[in-house]
Amino acid sequence: MKIAVIGTGYVGLVGGVCLADFGFNVVCVDSNKEKIDKINMGEVPIYEHGLDSIMERNMYYKRLEFTTNIQQAVENSDVIFIAVGTPSAQDGSADLKCFLKVAQDVALYMNGYKVIVDKSTVPIGTGQKVKAVIQETLIARDVDYDFDVVSNPEFLREGTAIYDFTHPDRIVLGVESEKAEKIMKEVYRVLYINETPFLVCNIETAEMIKYASNAFLAMKITYINEVANLCEAIGADVQHVANAMGKDGRISPKFLHAGPGYGGSCFPKDTRAFAQIGMEYGLTMTLVEATIKANENQKHRMVKKVCEAMGDLTNKTIAVLGLTFKQNTDDMREAPSLVIIPELVKLGAKIKAYDPQSKKEGMWRFKDYEKEITLIENPYDAVNCADAVIILTEWNEFRGLDISKVKNKMTDTFFFDFRNLFSKESIIEFGFNYYGVGK
Repeated sequence: MKIAVIGTGYVGLVGGVCLADFGFNVVCVDSNKEKIDKINMGEVPIYEHGLDSIMERNMYYKRLEFTTNIQQAVENSDVIFIAVGTPSAQDGSADLKCFLKVAQDVALYMNGYKVIVDKSTVPIGTGQKVKAVIQETLIARDVDYDFDVVSNPEFLREGTAIYDFTHPDRIVLGVESEKAEKIMKEVYRVLYINETPFLVCNIETAEMIKYASNAFLAMKITYINEVANLCEAIGADVQHVANAMGKDGRISPKFLHAGPGYGGSCFPKDTRAFAQIGMEYGLTMTLVEATIKANENQKHRMVKKVCEAMGDLTNKTIAVLGLTFKQNTDDMREAPSLVIIPELVKLGAKIKAYDPQSKKEGMWRFKDYEKEITLIENPYDAVNCADAVIILTEWNEFRGLDISKVKNKMTDTFFFDFRNLFSKESIIEFGFNYYGVGK
């Protein structure tokens, strides 16, 4: 079996590399020639632990190739994954122009039976749209090739994407024929024989599973953040609350970590799209809409906490540790830092920021604040002569900071631990004024 993966973003690149590691011949396609040229020269376009070595190994053994030639990829493949971006439109819905264009291109070059797999996160009903686009294109070509469309949503977490692909909680297959189901189980045969749960349903159900899952996790994060805010008001500790809640098997401890709000490429986009889908069907997704609003409020609440503690921020120097939306990734999309840092700048603060992986990303994200924001090469230079330090990302590197050294380098004592990496008592011992989330 030969596999094509169209789109070399996060999902497509990780998926293509892992499928090649399963033993398949995989060709990854992207319209960006510069990107493909760099990949073929050994440059990995994203930071994901372990991805570079697996990619190098499979390219060496000729199981994995990268090209801009979609025609050749489609003609020579049995299964075609569509993994291109579906960014948010102005109304919050998913923009499918690129996705459906790829479906049309697939149909233009089909030369026999193909399984077309919707791998990107797409709204409910997209599978049927893909079928219609392919059928229309085949009719226009005056050919009659059989094909199946499958919805196979991904559940990858940035930073652990390789593990999540090779050790998934479940594989969801939205299919309309036994033939497609059989082929997809062969694609994931390595996981199937390891007794990974396979959930087979229709296409619409598979599409719904993805949105329902992401929206629920986003709500869980937002819920514990709201609990944290109340904990601060009443004198409770949210970490103890979350720990006790997580012991309940019906709740589980995952995603019960209070912080400055969720970000990334999935939760913000998917919750907005999910709410918009509800509107299209005349339904108000009350909890989802409240989650979206509360998450944005949480980011601004962090700014308010800084102002309440420090007063006037004019000409105050603030060291920000962490720019990415989470650890072990270079992704800054929808990161809390993109809201919090500009707000601090508007209030007069000077920012010295450090992140282990996102200096390049940060340079263009903050290009409008070149005078106010300086990107630093290490955390100790960032805190040097700073009035305050803010931890925005839970990098393990920050957990291992020499707090005594940090204290000696700073000119004031404000320590904002917005990821709750440290105990309040341990930081106060060094003479800091400590501010966590929910403490």
